[in-house]
Order: sequence, then C-alpha cells, then structure tokens
Amino acid sequence: MIEDDILKLIQGEDKKNPLTDNDIARMVNTTREYITEFRKRNNLPNSRRRREEILFDDIKKIIKDNTNISDNLLCKKLSMIGYKISRFSVTQIRKQLIVERTSECSVKREGQIKDTKNVVQTTAGKVTNNTEDNVNENTDENVYEDKVEDIVENADSKIVENVITTESNVSQGIETNNHRNNNLREIVGYNGSLRNQIKQAEAAVLYPPHGLHTLILGPSGVGKSYFAESMYNFAANSLKSKGNFPFIIFNCADYAENPQLLLSQLFGYTKGAFTGANTDKVGLVEKADNGILFLDEVHRLPSEGQEILFYLLDKGKYRRLGETENNRRANIMVIAATTEDPKSSLLLTFRRRIPMIIELPPINKRPTNERYVLIKNFFSQEAARIKKEITVKFDVVRSLLSYDCPGNIGQLRSDIQVACAKGLLNSLSNNLSDVIIQITDLPEHVPLGLLSVESRNSIPNDIFNDDLVVNPNNVNTYKLKEDRYLLPDGIYNNIEEEYYNLEKQGLEKDEINKIIWNKMKTELNRFAKNMESNMQFHKNELKNVIDEKILNVVENVTNMAKDYIGNLKDNFYYCVAVHLSSTCERLKKGNVIKNPQLDFIKSEYFNEFRVAKILTKEINKSLNIELPEDEVGFLAMYLKTFSSVDQEVSRVNVIVLSHGHVACGMADVANKLLGTNLAVGIEMSLDESPQHLLEKTIETVKKVYEGKGCLLLVDMGSLVTFGEIITKQTGIPTRVIGRVDTVMVLEAVRRALLSNSNMDEIADAIDGDKSFVGKVKGIKKYPKTIITVCITGEGTALKIKKYLEDVLDSYNENLEIVPIGIMNMENTKNEILEINKDHNIIAVVGTINPEIPGIPFISFRDILKEPGKLTLKNLIGIKTINPLTRVINKNLIQIRDDLFSKSEVIDEMCGLMQKDGVVNQDFIMSVYKREIMGSTIAAGNIAIPHGLSDFVEKSSICILKLQNSITWENDNKVNIIIMLALKENDKDIILKLFELMSNEEIVHRLEHMTYVDEIEDLFLNQ
Repeated sequence: MIEDDILKLIQGEDKKNPLTDNDIARMVNTTREYITEFRKRNNLPNSRRRREEILFDDIKKIIKDNTNISDNLLCKKLSMIGYKISRFSVTQIRKQLIVERTSECSVKREGQIKDTKNVVQTTAGKVTNNTEDNVNENTDENVYEDKVEDIVENADSKIVENVITTESNVSQGIETNNHRNNNLREIVGYNGSLRNQIKQAEAAVLYPPHGLHTLILGPSGVGKSYFAESMYNFAANSLKSKGNFPFIIFNCADYAENPQLLLSQLFGYTKGAFTGANTDKVGLVEKADNGILFLDEVHRLPSEGQEILFYLLDKGKYRRLGETENNRRANIMVIAATTEDPKSSLLLTFRRRIPMIIELPPINKRPTNERYVLIKNFFSQEAARIKKEITVKFDVVRSLLSYDCPGNIGQLRSDIQVACAKGLLNSLSNNLSDVIIQITDLPEHVPLGLLSVESRNSIPNDIFNDDLVVNPNNVNTYKLKEDRYLLPDGIYNNIEEEYYNLEKQGLEKDEINKIIWNKMKTELNRFAKNMESNMQFHKNELKNVIDEKILNVVENVTNMAKDYIGNLKDNFYYCVAVHLSSTCERLKKGNVIKNPQLDFIKSEYFNEFRVAKILTKEINKSLNIELPEDEVGFLAMYLKTFSSVDQEVSRVNVIVLSHGHVACGMADVANKLLGTNLAVGIEMSLDESPQHLLEKTIETVKKVYEGKGCLLLVDMGSLVTFGEIITKQTGIPTRVIGRVDTVMVLEAVRRALLSNSNMDEIADAIDGDKSFVGKVKGIKKYPKTIITVCITGEGTALKIKKYLEDVLDSYNENLEIVPIGIMNMENTKNEILEINKDHNIIAVVGTINPEIPGIPFISFRDILKEPGKLTLKNLIGIKTINPLTRVINKNLIQIRDDLFSKSEVIDEMCGLMQKDGVVNQDFIMSVYKREIMGSTIAAGNIAIPHGLSDFVEKSSICILKLQNSITWENDNKVNIIIMLALKENDKDIILKLFELMSNEEIVHRLEHMTYVDEIEDLFLNQ
C-alpha cells in the first residue's frame, strides 16, 4: 500500500538529509501534492522540520568549540559530518537563533530593573523572514528553548555587559532603561495586540552589531512612522546610548521619479560630479552612520534606488556621486515602511537584505479597549491645545468606538479634532468655560457606526459607562506621524482669536457665529476632501437596534421631506433614525435637549427650518411626544447636510459605463486633466448580468445627480436602453450615447463644467452621427471581422472576444472582433447578416452555431486547443511560425551523466554558449547574480536559469538533460535545465517556451527522451 511505503521511507531516511516531498513522490511514483497532503493529514513535519533537532544539536556543538566561527566555515563543518546544506541556510538559522535569544535578554533586563531578585522568563519574539526559502511554519518555541541557550551564550558581549551595567545602576538607585523613557513600551497595545510587534522591534534593535534591518508593513494611518521613531528611542536609551546616534528620515516618494537626485541625497556627491555640484556634499547615509536610516514609503523607491541600497545593506559600503575609487563605510540600521505588498513593490534582492518584518494591524483588528485608550489620549491632547477641560458625551465615545475607520488611527484623530473644533465654537458662543462634545459635533459618518449591531455588541460594558472627561493638564504623549487626516495645527487658536476679534469690533453674537461657522464649514469641507468614507447600511440592521415604530415614522418623514426639499441622500434616513431614537431615550429620562446653534440655524437655514417644523409636527403626532424647538434645529441641519442638489452649483453629470476595466480609467483621465471630479466610471465584469449593472447605475445616478441631468456614455449598444429605465424609476433626466472613448469623455466633461451647460446640447454636440458600437462608417475597405456568440449573453461573448484578442495579439492588420449575445436565434442571424453588409466576416466563434450560410463556425472548445487556433489563423491569413526555430541549436543540446551540482551545470552551459559565440564572457556572472536573487523552476523539475540581455550576442537557448537529478535550490531537485540567453524583444520566445513547459504531456515526453535529436524535434515541431 502506497501510504505504508511512504511511512517506511520517512522512517528509514537519512536524518541529516531527510527526503523531500519531491524525492518521496518519485520513489513511490505519485505526485508531490499527494505526499504533501498525506503528511499534513498525518501530522508529519516537512523535511526541514524533521532534521531541525539533530541539526541544532550539531550546530550547538560546533559553536561551543569555536564561538567566532564564520558562517562559511560552519557550513563546511556541517558538510564534513554529512549534512547537505547551503551557506545561506546556515546564515538564516544562525540569525534566527540569535534574534530569539536577544529578545529574551531584553525582556530579562526589564525584569531586573523592576526587581533584581526576580528572573523574568518569556518566550522569544517571533522573527518574520521574508525569504521564500526560509519560512517557518507555526514554529513551536519549545523546540528552541534548550538549543538556543548555549548557542547564543557568547553572541555579543555588549548585550551581557549592558544587562550587568543596568543591574548595577538599579542597585544604586540610578534610573536608566525603564518604561518611562522606553517609547516602545508607551505605545498603546504594547502588552496587547502589539505585544509580538514590540518584541520583534526590540530584538531587531538589540541584534549585534548594528541591529537587524526592518520593514514595517501596514495600511495608511496605523502608525508606522511613529513605531519607527519609537524603535529609535528604544535604541538610544539602551545599547546605543553612548556617543552620537542619529535618526535620519528619508521619504522615498520625493525622489521616486529621479534616480540621480536620489543618489545625491542618499550618498552625497563630490565637487564637479555634475553641473551645479560646486562643493562636496554629505549624503543622508553618511549622516546616519552609527545610527538609524528610516525609509518612509519605501515602495515608491524606483528599482534603481533599491539596487543601490541593496549594495549598501549587503556590503556596508558606498561611494559619493562622482567618486570612482574611494569606498566609504557606513554602519547603519535601516528601518523601512510601506503600505504595499512588498512582494509586488520591492525587488527580491532588496527584500532579502531586510530580515525583520513587522506588520502593524489596522484599527478594526485591534481590541476595543485599545481603541478607547487612543480616544482618551487624543482628547487629552486636544484639551491641552485649547487649554480647556473637555467633556465627551457617552454616545460620542460609543460612536468613535464603533464606526468604520478606513484611515485607521490617523483618521480617528482627525475626526476627534473636527469634533473638538465644533465643540470649541459652541463653547465660545455660549460663554462656557469648558468644551462639551455632543453627537452633532462629530463628522456625519461617525455616528453611523452605531447602526451596526456587530459594532454595538463589540463594546464591553466594563470599558466605560459614562461621559469621558479629560483635563488639559493631563496630557498623553502619543503622537502620530502619519497625519494626512489631521486638521491644521492652529485651527483652535484661529477660532478663538477670530471670535474675540469680531467681538471687539462690536458685532452681535449671532453675526459672529455666522461668520465663524461659514469659515469653519469651508475649512472642514476642504479637509473632508482628503478622506473618503463609503458606507452602506441596510434597513434590516436598523430594526435590530431601533424601535420599528420610530423607523416607520422616519420613513414617512423622509418621503415628506423629499416633497419639500427634493432629492435627499440615502444617509438622511439612517442619521435621523439614530438621532430620533436617541432623542426619545433622553426625553424619557427627562434630560434637557439643547442646540447651541439654534439661532444660527433658524436664520441661515430658513427653508430647511420651515420644513423641519412641518416634519416635527408629524413626528410628535405619530410618537405622541413633544419635541422642543432645539430638535427642529437638528432636523434642519440634517436636511441641509443631506440635500442632494445645491442649486448654486447645479451641473450635468457625466457617467461612463463599460465592460471590463475601462470606464474608471477614462473618467479619471478626464477629471485629472480638467481639475474636477465630475466624471464617474462604472465597470461591469464580464460575468456580471446587465440587470446588476443597471441597479449599480441607478444608485450612482441618484448619488451624483446635481440638478441638470446625467449623461451616460456606454461602450455597447445593448446598454442604450438604460436611460429610459433610469428616468422612469428615479425621475432624473438622462441621455445615453452608445459609444465612448477618452476624447468623448473629455469633451463631455469640459462642456458640463460650463455654467450654461445643457444636457441635450452636450449630447448632441459629441454624438452628432448617433453611431453605435459595431457600426463603423466611412471605411472604404471592409475590415476582417470575427463574430463571437454565446447563448448566455453578451458578457460571455465578451470573454471569448478577450481570449481571441490575446491569441491573435501579434496579428497587426485591421481585424475586428464583435461580441453578440444570443437571446433569439432568428434575430441573431439577422444581426450577423446586417453586420456582414459592411464587414468581411471570416468566422463565427462561440458556444452555439448560428448556422449562417457561407460563414465558418468554430466552437470555442476547439479554439482552446492548438488545431482550432490554427484553423482560425488560416482563415485570417496568419502564417504561424514557431519562434523557437530562431533560438534552438543542436550544438547547444546535451544529455549528460557526469554533472552533479548546480555550479557545474551553470559553468558547463555558459561555456557551451560562449564557445558557440552567442554570449560573451560576462554572461556567466549575470546568471549567477540572477540565481542569487531567486531561481526559476517550472513543472517541478525543470530549472530555467538566465542572464542579462546586455551580454547576449545572439538569442539562444541551451538545453541540458541530466540522467540523475541534482539539488537546484532548497529542496527542489531538477534533471532538466533550460538556460535562456535572450534579447529584450524576445517576448514571443519566452511565451512559447513557458507554453510548452506548462504542458504536462510535453514535459513527460521530454523527461523520457534519450537522444539529442528527439529533444530538438520536440521544441521545433510544436
């Protein structure tokens, strides 16, 4: 039985070199995936884990005899006692063990500061290594506990010395490295959600001799820059306390498009290095020597900059711009931060030189109690800034705890600042000594968080149960560097100064309120454009948290409001429902309702206040309550805030609809070029139904409508009917144009921005000929055309079109592909015949044959295979030539049984190619450099090494088949090696090669070939 065979193989394997899943799969004649699944099902560790224990014991013995042994010599000694292991793997294991020990030393030192008699024992912080070949899966920390003890005993005497010095200082009553000056331990969540991250940071800083380079990951606003600065403060207060220890910040976004300026800023330059370099200049790397260099937004660093920094991280050497011989040294620790996926935004070589990865979670992944501490801290800071006590009402705190906060900690702080700014204005206008933050002071998206049942239930009762009061004299020092969401620092002073200046001029309180509030609205609106908050709520959710009777009243009131005001945004219903529910609770408790802006609202929002009085009467009647005039004011504010149409800026709105990812791009181009946000794109995926697209379009039209109608530009004739349906359902006037391109969108938006614009005039101007997709006029020579059809509709026909475009990518002549959805066979035939009047239809491709006389039909199933593709290409007139005929040379194909290592293979193949004159002598080094960056392995046992095109004289491929497999990288064994020496424009060769290598049948045939001629024929005759 195969499973018994697998177990026997594992039990009898060489413990120093366990069998990989690939090895076992070949021995029992099955797939690697089957072996992997079998292992996991039976809780069997992988080969790396199976040899870990014996490997660690042997490393321990070797290091104990020679604590200063190099990684290279350690690797050789392991090889001498039977291990097959690379120096890179030895280095990574050694780093991992030292880092874990270092983190343990850090925690023990803190325990000694608290109580020198106690020894604090803790599990080591986890180290995340981003090299793909050294990933630890669910590491059991106990596995390392005994082995780490002696391995790192003498890792660096500075650490031991520092612990001893700290203990001595404590015994003398000297305050040194405690929590009060260790900023890492002041971060909210240091003993909670960020505990592991703090441990990682401490381990990175303490790692000898200059710390581990670190990459901090996390979305915008989570506090990456603050975390980096805290790491610096921790370092400055511990190991790096002696002498100059700089912290240099470099924002990569500033130099993303200018590599030369990047070089000069980072590394400095010599006099005369370039025009304008009149003196020598010190670079930031030199300034950061013996300290920390912080690279903010590192994903914006171009690849050239990453390669330059890679050399610095790898060798610790650099040159100023203009220097040719003098190598300078810099002992620096690099901390980088990014919001992007490092695998897609950073070069592999650069990532491999940053072993410590610290990921900071978004605010919605952190516990509620930590969010509450952040809220208290931020209100405390604002209280200190305005020098007034701040009382934050209970519902305000609940809202801040529960709302969706896409900008994370940064947005949380900015929303608190907005509330404090409005609260300060209320305080000044009412001559109050303190500031009270009411629910109405919050930005409109914050209270909506209370609508979510999940959010409401996530707030534990023991966190708080009353208003929050913060004193200006009790300031928390938490500061966030990523402040794109923060209001201008002096906004409170501006409000206060403005108020007293206007008061000195003798203006009445109402007039002062009016002036300041208008300025405040302008400032807050400007600020709000920096943030986007798209929330969707459902009425069913409201029923779980708000009395259904109140919901019915609000729905009735909303409909009444629309009769008086016009269209209202959807949020009006939700906000009023929450507000009215809260108001009813307050009235039942006998609490006073006070609106400090009532007089201002009555005068400034006259029409809204008039309508609000009518709505209030209906509410009083339906709920049998008596709302005070202050509540009328609040309702008027909601009417004003959620009015969809502002008559002063009424415009024609432009909406672009497309299949695939086109519409948003065209809308963005038009908006950026014309400095507006008027154009909106809606994109329909190829498997999305037209009905769903219609629903999305209706919602968008209702959302953007500004009073002059909506102009729809669509990319298919079938969408033209949307306009009539939308107008019938919403009452909003629309016009639809059945074609679209970027120029049309630009012209439509340009005309819509004119104050006297008219929707019909714009539509007539840009669509004078009323043409539609599929009807091309003015072409004398009929274009070759392929019709794609599908019975399930136009979406699938579009998918077939996209596939054909990829297949026929290299065909440059005029060719059109027209998708048609078959709803009625007879109508479809007529439509195809109509198209054929001014098109040369050469074929119909699809899932069903419309049986058009004289027009060939090819099943889409056949098109997926080579014969079908060839048939179509023959109909079009494409001569198909295998691009591999240009690069396959019998002299560069060998079958060998005398090569046993990767280096032997690379040397042999590069020698063959150099001898044949297709590459120069520098090609071999470029191959090795590429392999260091990461190997390319296809189909499990085929290696594809390649070098730089700069050293290629003639595009060629060298093929080597080994009779015995060799280890290529990590546990991957190969017996077929295909070395590429290609020019930059050889894309077709690469595509063809990978097409062959992804074909299991071809790979299987290749593995069993024994003659060079067979291999040559295999590649040339496909």
